[in-house]
Amino acid sequence: MSSKPKVGFSLILPCYNEGSTFEDSVQKIVSVLEKLKSPWEIIFVEDKSGDDTCALIKELLKQIKNSRAIYHLKNEGRGKSVRDGILAAKGEVCGFIDVDCEISPTYIPIFIEEVKKGADMVIATRYYESRPHAIMRVISSKAYSMAVSVILGAPFADTEAGFKFFKRSSTLPVIGKTYDNGWFWDTEICMMAYFAGLKIAQVPVLFIRREDKKSTVKLIPDGIRYFRMLLKFRSGHRTQLHKLNG
Repeated sequence: MSSKPKVGFSLILPCYNEGSTFEDSVQKIVSVLEKLKSPWEIIFVEDKSGDDTCALIKELLKQIKNSRAIYHLKNEGRGKSVRDGILAAKGEVCGFIDVDCEISPTYIPIFIEEVKKGADMVIATRYYESRPHAIMRVISSKAYSMAVSVILGAPFADTEAGFKFFKRSSTLPVIGKTYDNGWFWDTEICMMAYFAGLKIAQVPVLFIRREDKKSTVKLIPDGIRYFRMLLKFRSGHRTQLHKLNG
């Protein structure tokens, strides 16, 4: 009796109020995964959406045989969704992407290869399409990256992109030390991996804003909140930052 092939890659899809773009995006992702040479799985993490995302996931599970789902009983936040997915993953290489595909899933094989070449963690560095409506998104992203660099001394061009891959065995101890359940988790995992001396690769990607999906980002209040969180993180990790920055 033949055994089921071992999962080589686990893709976590954090889901919250994904709306009308959801099914189309998942199909684009699956079409990329089907071209991989090793066995893969999709893990949907449904974060107690207020729309029909949960029902859509249940239908997709019937269509995608190598998929499963985690359902949160209450809204926990993007960071908690990603962390839960990674902890449940079976693949030694695992990663998460934002399901809206504003960063194309065609980058998935490139990120997997970076892990196989020796990186413990691979993070996307976003480059933006040059359209007028994208200007504020570009400005806010660059401003935050500058704040991370100045306040934390981080050597990263972009900590916030929703496209990060991991060598699971080496990053699990670091992931277990993260505490933020929201969007700040992205900055936190980058810095914690940096503190741990893990090998981190940065890959440039094109970011194309979807016109058919409303952004949940509120520039001014979110900017103030993130700035406070950076200061709080610096205060809590002052010793590690001092060692790294001389």
